[in-house]
Amino acid sequence: MIGPDGAQFGIKPLPEALSLARELDLDLVEVAPTATPPVCRIMDYGKFRYEESQRLREARKKASHVTVKEVKFRPKIGKGDFDTKVRHVQEFLEDGHKVKVTLQFRGREMAHPELGSRILDGVLEQVGSIAKVETQARLEGRNMTLVLIPDKKPVAKKTSRSDAPTSAVTSDNSEAVPESATESAPQTTE
Repeated sequence: MIGPDGAQFGIKPLPEALSLARELDLDLVEVAPTATPPVCRIMDYGKFRYEESQRLREARKKASHVTVKEVKFRPKIGKGDFDTKVRHVQEFLEDGHKVKVTLQFRGREMAHPELGSRILDGVLEQVGSIAKVETQARLEGRNMTLVLIPDKKPVAKKTSRSDAPTSAVTSDNSEAVPESATESAPQTTE
């Protein structure tokens, strides 16, 4: 038997344990019924249930809810529309969502599934660095679907250009150089 402050009371018969709990105006709760002898604790059971529900509520708040976003393509999609939809796919993946890429066929387009495969390959090529394929592209009726998951944890949203510093000021008042150009510009030597 364990007391309300966590102190060990040792092995006590049930009537004695109940009388101790009543004296303290608390409840006798069986904590480990399968142990030999069973372990009981003196506590306020109502308070215990309330604190347990609060812990569960906090755990639910902290849990990440993965949602599946769907982006639909067509085999005869234009370059501009394709780029816009791929940009949406990238944004969803950066936010930590799964993305279902659906390619819809109509009429005679069903005779050329290789056109759909080319479109999905183009999507994969552009988002390959930030995504993993969860479900490979497969034809289901008139739709070809592909499910992508983010490659790593969602990254904090980048600040908009108006909030970010636009240039670094040097002490000798020379030309200002954008910070992003100095850090992320790829250097090529031949």
